[in-house]
Amino acid sequence: MTRDNLVSEVMNMKNEGCRFVTMSTVLTAEDAVDVLYHFEKDFEVTHLRLADQPLAEPVPSISGVYFCAMLAENELRDLFGMRFTGLVLDFNRTLFLDEEVTTVPLVNNCKITPTN
Repeated sequence: MTRDNLVSEVMNMKNEGCRFVTMSTVLTAEDAVDVLYHFEKDFEVTHLRLADQPLAEPVPSISGVYFCAMLAENELRDLFGMRFTGLVLDFNRTLFLDEEVTTVPLVNNCKITPTN
């Protein structure tokens, strides 16, 4: 999946009757993350993955499809410094953080360490 087809893939999930559960992310490089979108239907969980998303580039928000996604997107904005275009409600990094917090808390603490 790419940024270009993210919203249409999420819309397909909604049209198939899937419930949006949450999003999660992990740093894959110093300046990139994998973003996982989690859905459920009939007790079966399905995931969409946006791989190696550069932190400097905004991701299209899915909050226009699933309004509740704005909470997960704001959380990723607070904790990883991610940016989203079209976010229906942007807390501007104050959903979980006080205004005086100027660092991104998890950007150096959630890296994947490959094992061989």
